[in-house]
Amino acid sequence: MVTSTTAYLALLACVALERLAELHISRRNREIALSQGGREYGASAFRLMTAMHTLFLVACGAEVLFLHRTFDARLGVPALALALGAQALRWWAIATLGPRWNVRVIVVPGLAPVTTGPYRWLRHPNYLAVIVEIAALPLIHGAWLTALVFSALNAGILSGRIRAEEAALGDAYAATFAGTPRLVPRPRSDA
Repeated sequence: MVTSTTAYLALLACVALERLAELHISRRNREIALSQGGREYGASAFRLMTAMHTLFLVACGAEVLFLHRTFDARLGVPALALALGAQALRWWAIATLGPRWNVRVIVVPGLAPVTTGPYRWLRHPNYLAVIVEIAALPLIHGAWLTALVFSALNAGILSGRIRAEEAALGDAYAATFAGTPRLVPRPRSDA
């Protein structure tokens, strides 16, 4: 018999496999960018981010197993919907950027900023997806402690990462996205 805990652990395994797929795509795109004269920024911060994301998935499962968190559909179903929505947003961002998408900050000189797909409304849709996922994925099975701790850690890491990335992208990026929100879309006033 499949229990909610077993189903949740299977979901975490699927997310881990999805992360491995992202790393494969990122590695390929990194080689492309570097061959085009791209320069990487913040490599040491990337290692911290990788460790945090790995520990996050472990903590999700560990809290459910060792603190005996239970599934409550009133929280679990909306949290699952948010987690799936975050995945959709992430893959939309990945598809929109194509070979320019990377888990690392790599800037190829002379490329114009991408302003299509989710980038029409947000500067950092992928980071919004990460924020939502880190809050929602643990809550699917009541792991509220993991949601709180890793949301706080992620906020600290992302605030530095966003500043570093925007600085690396330079003036053309800043000018292109001057009126575009970073993480929370807002209605446009196209009057």
